[in-house]
Amino acid sequence: MARIAVIDIGTITARLAVSEKEQGSALSRLKKISTICNMGEGTAETGRLSSAAIERVLACVSGYVDEARAMGASACACTLTSAARDAENSSELLEPLAKLGLVPSVIPGTTEGSLALLGVVQDFPDEEVLVADSGGGSTELSQGKLADGRLHVDHVRSVNVGARRLTDLFLKKQDPPAAADIEAARAFCDGPFEEAVAELDELPEAATRLVLVGGTATSLVAMDAELDPYDSAYVHLHELERTTVERLAARLASLTVEERAHMKGLQAKRAPVILGGTLAISEAMKCTGFDVATVSEHDLLSGLSLATAAAWLGEEAPLSWTPALSTL
Repeated sequence: MARIAVIDIGTITARLAVSEKEQGSALSRLKKISTICNMGEGTAETGRLSSAAIERVLACVSGYVDEARAMGASACACTLTSAARDAENSSELLEPLAKLGLVPSVIPGTTEGSLALLGVVQDFPDEEVLVADSGGGSTELSQGKLADGRLHVDHVRSVNVGARRLTDLFLKKQDPPAAADIEAARAFCDGPFEEAVAELDELPEAATRLVLVGGTATSLVAMDAELDPYDSAYVHLHELERTTVERLAARLASLTVEERAHMKGLQAKRAPVILGGTLAISEAMKCTGFDVATVSEHDLLSGLSLATAAAWLGEEAPLSWTPALSTL
């Protein structure tokens, strides 16, 4: 029996998952914690991680390491994504993370997308799926399937479209934002998404399903149902129509950040970036041609857990990428 931990430090949220697995058996998740740290706040404008953001992340991750050790995890993988890729001073975060006993890895968008695909397809064996992992700084569009127990990655494209990036570049000038700024944010999404879709159109097999992962997608389901408290069982594999996304986008656009923070189903700390994330998902659905998508809670964190457990147990790697592990 192996007990492993994974820490994913995203542009908006830092997350911990602790799981256990026996050789040849399925992975069992024991605990998951998510904390909005806003690591990438301002990075799209300055190209740097702020000192305050670095301090927030370090305080959060230090607690995660303590929690993983307390739960008896033997090994840990730690990844960082879009904001860490973009920031010229990422070393100011990576070095103190290493002092916590981690081996922090800034992963490329293609690896990020493949890990999200790996997590998602566990629920859709033998089905060709397109995954849109909409984060704070980027969105990964990944297509493939789980066949004969193995992941087949047909294509991955990472584009610099995300909730934090759209907020910082377009949606902070007024509160609530002007209609022209909202349209500019939508237009910013469309070019990269259309290029990605053109590449997907060249694949021999079309996806039968669009799966949305990430905090914006799960929040949209929770807001639509006014979930209080949040119910992961309700959200996972829930279908989300584009008309619902547009209705929520219109409502969010009419509210101030403070008013959004009081909406049922939305974490208050996500209020500043939820409109940007909603616009990104709306445009992704439009450009990919899906009027209905499935929302999944099995995402990059799930894929990273599977890859980490395989590496620790010496099993066949589910991806060509192997996580760097630290012992706890």
